[in-house]
Amino acid sequence: MGNLRSAVGSLVNSNEHAGNIHKGERDEESIYRFSSKLLSQRTGLRVSDEVTTTTTSTTETHEEETNRPIMAKSAERLPGTSTRLRTRDDGCCSVNFLKYVLHIYNVVLFLSGLVVGGIGIWTVISKHSYVSLMTTSTYPALAYALIVAGVLAVVGSWLGCGGVTSENRCVLLIYVFVVMLVFVLEAGVGALARLYEEQVGPELKMNLNRTFLENYAMRRKETWAIDQMQMEFKCCGAVRFEDWLVSEWHKGEDVLKNGSLVPDSCCKTPTLLCGRRDHPSNIHYTGCIYKFLETTKDHLIILGAVGLGLSVLELFGIVLGSCLYIKLRHDFDD
Repeated sequence: MGNLRSAVGSLVNSNEHAGNIHKGERDEESIYRFSSKLLSQRTGLRVSDEVTTTTTSTTETHEEETNRPIMAKSAERLPGTSTRLRTRDDGCCSVNFLKYVLHIYNVVLFLSGLVVGGIGIWTVISKHSYVSLMTTSTYPALAYALIVAGVLAVVGSWLGCGGVTSENRCVLLIYVFVVMLVFVLEAGVGALARLYEEQVGPELKMNLNRTFLENYAMRRKETWAIDQMQMEFKCCGAVRFEDWLVSEWHKGEDVLKNGSLVPDSCCKTPTLLCGRRDHPSNIHYTGCIYKFLETTKDHLIILGAVGLGLSVLELFGIVLGSCLYIKLRHDFDD
């Protein structure tokens, strides 16, 4: 009986020992599996970190390569300063400098427009009486061209002030075009005035003499113009006062009846029928061609000097306006 209990006890103990062994083996297997899983996770994390680091460094390298030309360009323009600031404020041709100079120029352009337009209006008013005595329309055309140039200069000065102040490139472009048109008109007037100055002498001598002899008292417009000329220039006849004795006017019935030798506009003190006096002490002796020609040439010299002189001024406006337009365009693009 006792041996049986001992055997049973030994069997139980051996079973418990075997169970403990199996349990230990299972625990060791679980620990091994957990360690393997943890190691694989750590290895995966390390590989992921390496991939991420590689990707980040590649991206940074690409960004550095992309930004390197831009940074070099910026450093080349002005280190430590943005492109916009350098374009607007640096140098003698900056936007602010050009705006300041153009404001001053537009004031000068406005005043020059008033002068040019005034000279053109004065020419039309003062010489309007004698336009009919000229065979060509060059002389009045020069005066009207100056008036147009003066008006455009005044309008252009206001456009320039508005475009410069608002930095509107469209208005600046129109402003440059208007100033160019003023330049063409003034330069054209100056050149034509100089050319016409050489041609007006023979033209007046030939046509004015014929007008005096053939058209006086025959055509109302020419008659009025000749009377105005003789009174203003204190002259009589085309070349000399005796020209009237061979004119168509002297052949008129009324003139023969009144016995007038010269028109009443030849008298020093014009009165009715003052030209019929036998003694010419009350009339002017000098012919009108030379005085009118001298005055016309002097006037053409003035027109030529004004046109050519002020056309040089317009060149500055064209250059300054174009520079500001280009600066603003580059500033906007940058």
